[in-house]
Amino acid sequence: MVYLQPKVLSPIRKDVLVVTPWLAPIVWEGTFNIDILNEQFRLQNTTIGLTVFAIKKYVVFLKLFLETAEQHFMVGHQVTYYVFTDRPADVPQVPLGAGRRLVVLTVHSHTRWQDVSMHRMDTISRFSEQRFLREVDYLVCADVDMKFRDHVGVEILASLFGTLHPGFFQNSREDFTYERRPQSQAYIAWGEGDFYYMGAFFGGSVAEVLRLTKACHEAMVADKANGIEAVWHDESHLNKYLLYHKPTKVLSPEYLWDQQLLGWPAVMKKLRFVAVPKNHEAIRNP
Repeated sequence: MVYLQPKVLSPIRKDVLVVTPWLAPIVWEGTFNIDILNEQFRLQNTTIGLTVFAIKKYVVFLKLFLETAEQHFMVGHQVTYYVFTDRPADVPQVPLGAGRRLVVLTVHSHTRWQDVSMHRMDTISRFSEQRFLREVDYLVCADVDMKFRDHVGVEILASLFGTLHPGFFQNSREDFTYERRPQSQAYIAWGEGDFYYMGAFFGGSVAEVLRLTKACHEAMVADKANGIEAVWHDESHLNKYLLYHKPTKVLSPEYLWDQQLLGWPAVMKKLRFVAVPKNHEAIRNP
């Protein structure tokens, strides 16, 4: 391969933090060469699973999610879409490229959307043990009410990755909406915390995702037994886990953005995975 030599004294990005204090890269446009990365992951014959939950009315988002994933997600690599749904008959037929397949996994629904959200951790951990460990190398866990707008590829893959919340990446830790009640397993004290991660896009090796989802599920079970529910449900527990189990890669808000709410600031060279406009109340309620 022929490409420009990296210059040790000439960083490509000077406007953003590109490495964490624990030496994990923060992925922004301009910080990676996708051709080098694609070649490295192809040499390893890497397989990627993408989990998505299309429960109740949320199944309406699935067609756009899958169609845009085919255009932008891990193009040229082996991908299995794992669609968890209570409405398997409503899963759309979307043409898939070579080396890509869709697996529909039927699961039960729950009355409250908060319970649907929180049970994702249990479901992902159980299926990781039962089949994902044997079927794919990496798992990417995403929300369905989103679409891929630009390239999302193997640059995100690592043992464990989290994504910076688009609403908090410029804020101090005192502004983060962590769970602040000591009674909860998701409790993070004032003065602690690195970043605020969003629950809508995380992943890593199947073994690491299994550890994360199992730990978060067990913490939520403990909270329920104590009559408490974390302020932001599974996302609160995800943030607690990633505080004490540092991610080996952090994705910039390019990988999770809401243009309707946040516009398009100059620091964002690309918008890769973006929210689809919707009426939350209409979608969440039966």
